[in-house]
Amino acid sequence: MTVLRMKSEPQSSAPTGGSMDRVIEKRGLSTRTKIIAGGVAALLLLIAAWWFAPRGESQTVDATRLTISDVKMGTFDDFLPLRGRVTPLLTVYLDAVEGGRVEKILVEDGATVAKGQLLAELSNADLQLSTLARETEVAEQLNNLRTTELNLSRNRLENERNLIQADLDANKAKRQYEIQRPLADKGFVAGRTFRDTTDDYQYQLKRGRVLREAQATDERLQTSQLAQLRATANSLQSALAIARANLDQLKLRAPVSGQLTAFSIQVGQSMSRGERIGQIDSPGRTKIVAGVDEFYLGRVEPGQIATIERDGKPYRMKVAKIYPQVKNGEFEVDLWFLGAEPEGMQRGQTIQTRLTLGDPVRARLIPNGSFYNDTGGSWVFVVAPDGKSAVRRNVRLGRRNSDFIEVLDGLDPGEKVITSSYSGLVDKTGLDIKRD
Repeated sequence: MTVLRMKSEPQSSAPTGGSMDRVIEKRGLSTRTKIIAGGVAALLLLIAAWWFAPRGESQTVDATRLTISDVKMGTFDDFLPLRGRVTPLLTVYLDAVEGGRVEKILVEDGATVAKGQLLAELSNADLQLSTLARETEVAEQLNNLRTTELNLSRNRLENERNLIQADLDANKAKRQYEIQRPLADKGFVAGRTFRDTTDDYQYQLKRGRVLREAQATDERLQTSQLAQLRATANSLQSALAIARANLDQLKLRAPVSGQLTAFSIQVGQSMSRGERIGQIDSPGRTKIVAGVDEFYLGRVEPGQIATIERDGKPYRMKVAKIYPQVKNGEFEVDLWFLGAEPEGMQRGQTIQTRLTLGDPVRARLIPNGSFYNDTGGSWVFVVAPDGKSAVRRNVRLGRRNSDFIEVLDGLDPGEKVITSSYSGLVDKTGLDIKRD
């Protein structure tokens, strides 16, 4: 409490009306009241700041940043736009089987060649000397084999002659035995002489049997040895043929007919074994190699039909081969033409194609937009009827093409959804849409 002192006039000795003045005290707020009032004011400010501040589950977004689309009924065309490049239907790569120095070039890059046509000639002194040494070695071994085979034949003939001689001697001994036997019985031939004749006859018979057994054994061994020698000779001949074929590889020939490309070797250039020297593309036949988003890996199958338009005329193709390896979010397919091919297509040219995945169906549709990459099609922001807010809603989406996405559940025709990118909004459950 503040006390104001009123300054009084000097009093005279005589009593006046001034003796009637008194002190007037001015009253204010107490300190406690001021503290309570300040606390209430701060609390109100905090409440106001919390109320008007943006919440973590919601965010204010300018309407110009958003693309708002209608959910509607329509016909869903199950197709996939593809961008592919024209490549030859068949490509055969040319590699140097044997290294060497380029001595002669007989064709130019881009020329049309026939199968077996000579393209270039190489030289390789080491390979040529090695082949000559191989030929000499093989020739010596073949001569040795022929000598061995000749000796075996001579041995066989010698066995035949011995057997013939043994048969002859046995026949002579038999005749002598048959002549002396009746004479010996009558005493006209001495017993000792007849016994010698009998022993000689038995010896010749046993000698003939032994020679036949030896000949049979030699025949088996010689037959087996000759078979091995002939097999060895064939192997040596094959080795010699391979050596000569390697030498012939210095003459580069076209393995197939077609257009020769990437053939840029020069006379005097040294080529390493296995080095790529060019390629031959199949003439008049092409295919389209297209990249497909990995999302469709389970839906693309061989035999599906694709179409392109050239000069206002449609051309049909089919999926001939699928490469399941995913690279940079895509896998590749080969598309082959059914029937005639468009004229004027060049290798490496980019072609826009349309791959049909299924038949057209009646369905609920929303436009295809960037939101799908952010949500994976599991939820969307649904705009309120007044257009001032949007809430997050779980949905089930089906097939999609370049224009529309099929709605399976969660949205009704007539509703509006945000189909633009949800970048920075994926953690929000609601949006406040600001309009000018």
